[in-house]
Amino acid sequence: MPVRFTGDPHMPLLWLLRDELDLVGTKFGCGMAMCGACTVHLDDTAVRSCMLPLARAAGKSVTTIEGVAHTPVGDAVQRAWVQLNVAQCGYCQSGQIMSASALLRENPAPTDADIDAAMGGNICRCATYRRIKAAIHFAAQTLRDARPGR
Repeated sequence: MPVRFTGDPHMPLLWLLRDELDLVGTKFGCGMAMCGACTVHLDDTAVRSCMLPLARAAGKSVTTIEGVAHTPVGDAVQRAWVQLNVAQCGYCQSGQIMSASALLRENPAPTDADIDAAMGGNICRCATYRRIKAAIHFAAQTLRDARPGR
């Protein structure tokens, strides 16, 4: 749904999402685009919303954790997260899921090295990295198994 915002074009996208649109699934972590908790998709590319000025998002599609399950990849990733009990405290998980979904949309069969590279900017203080990697592989396999002709 298109959103009109007439406030400060330098305001970070995160504040519009959380404070104006009440989409609070995207988290504020470090405020410096280094932890990944604020990851959203901007025209299907994973970006850090805490540092992205609204002016850069103008006219583009923004997908948050609230909407990613409406895509086949996002749905598969979220189901894998639940199936493999990835979340511990859960704070970083929306950013992790958004980054994982962007990875699998671009690379449907990632190696461990591909996952490490794509997910390297997402910090999990509970250190569930092994479960995150397993869930990404699980989601990738689920998506491959669901392809027509299999």
